[in-house]
Amino acid sequence: MRATLTMGEKTIGWWQVLNPAIYLISFLPGLAVFLFTGADLWPLVGATFGVVLIQHGINLLNDAMDWVRGADVEKYNSWVRFHGQLPKRAIWHGRVTLLLGIALGSWVLYRQNSLYVLGLGLPLLALGYGYNAGSRPFAYSAFSEWVTGACYGPGVFGCLWLLSGDRNLGIGISGSVAFAALAVAVLLSHQPSQVLTDVMVGKKSFAVRFGVAKTIQVTAGLFLLSLFALDAAYSVARPPLGFAAFVSTPILFLVLLQARGWLPKNLLLATFAKLWALALLTLLGGVR
Repeated sequence: MRATLTMGEKTIGWWQVLNPAIYLISFLPGLAVFLFTGADLWPLVGATFGVVLIQHGINLLNDAMDWVRGADVEKYNSWVRFHGQLPKRAIWHGRVTLLLGIALGSWVLYRQNSLYVLGLGLPLLALGYGYNAGSRPFAYSAFSEWVTGACYGPGVFGCLWLLSGDRNLGIGISGSVAFAALAVAVLLSHQPSQVLTDVMVGKKSFAVRFGVAKTIQVTAGLFLLSLFALDAAYSVARPPLGFAAFVSTPILFLVLLQARGWLPKNLLLATFAKLWALALLTLLGGVR
């Protein structure tokens, strides 16, 4: 099965396909590390941008693999469409971007005398690459959610936390749990709209295995876990303001619950709002 287009759909602009909000999943861990640890800003900025490039590269490889296999055929903003329906171009674009991200991240670690972080980062990067690689990629297996959680929890937040020089394990563990849960929630929130094509191409996604209703329930639960884990990390980092941090979580969760807003962009923007609320709390509380 191969994805096809009508004549009117053959071209798509980069602004249509980029979907900037989805890159918040790579940006937010860097923001959280800065908020929780007060680490030097510019090394975190450089490393976070490296993570964004790595995510971009993997997104391209994922689009190319799905296109070839016939999955996500309803996805208008596919990078393969941007590249004239040529998966090889998308793969080339993805690999170059991936290598640039790895190079930038490694350079930042070298400059900060933190190359030891690669001991955690490289195995998880290989795991992330395996999400799309080979004849049996993780993306088509029952392990896709676990791989996603590992890559964005200990993989992204954990490595950025180590780079910060902070050694409070409460922050490292709670933050890793928060972004592992958020990443899996975002992944699951994609699945209900894609469940039919996922079945057709043999994807063993959570929605295929357990159904749409269960997927939505688990998405909501993981998002709530993510918010509480962020509160826990903040409470460790800013003990005097710990109780106040938890106040915004039920409010934010109930707003999304009432609106039935379990969509990727909504989850990411809500987490962005949560972190800004915690930053504002820090400023108003006068705690450094």
